[in-house]
Amino acid sequence: MPTYTTKKRRPKIGDVIEIPTPRGLAYAQYTHKHPMYGALLRVLRGIYTQRPADFSEVVKQEEHFKAFFPLGAAVHRDIVTIVAHEEVPDSAKPFPMFRAAGMIDRSGRVRSWLLWDGERDWYVGQLTPEQRQLPELQIVNDTALIEMILEGPYPEND
Repeated sequence: MPTYTTKKRRPKIGDVIEIPTPRGLAYAQYTHKHPMYGALLRVLRGIYTQRPADFSEVVKQEEHFKAFFPLGAAVHRDIVTIVAHEEVPDSAKPFPMFRAAGMIDRSGRVRSWLLWDGERDWYVGQLTPEQRQLPELQIVNDTALIEMILEGPYPEND
């Protein structure tokens, strides 16, 4: 059985996570834990050449995107690092609504969408412009997370 020289702490809501990318350091904040999907991250905008000294202003910005991520395992394996703990901004405290799936008809067009609020889901017809801006429900690994940080998720184009 392996022994570890340092004890890793479990991520807590509000933790700021450092994500190394080929272009620099990216940051996310852990905002919610869902019983089925796990840790929800609000990935913050920007790539940094060095770690900011103070994250209180960094977490106030609007997020780049949201995604579920196996945070505990990534921290344990040193894929990401908990670097700070900050209050989750009021705008990010309510559990967000997601676009969960689109139902494709025989012609290949999406005619009906499934929306999900963390507890229940329901079908809607064509998405409104506001619904097109909702994050896509997805669980990503570290490779996909970094790709989304660098290339950007564009939900309005899905």
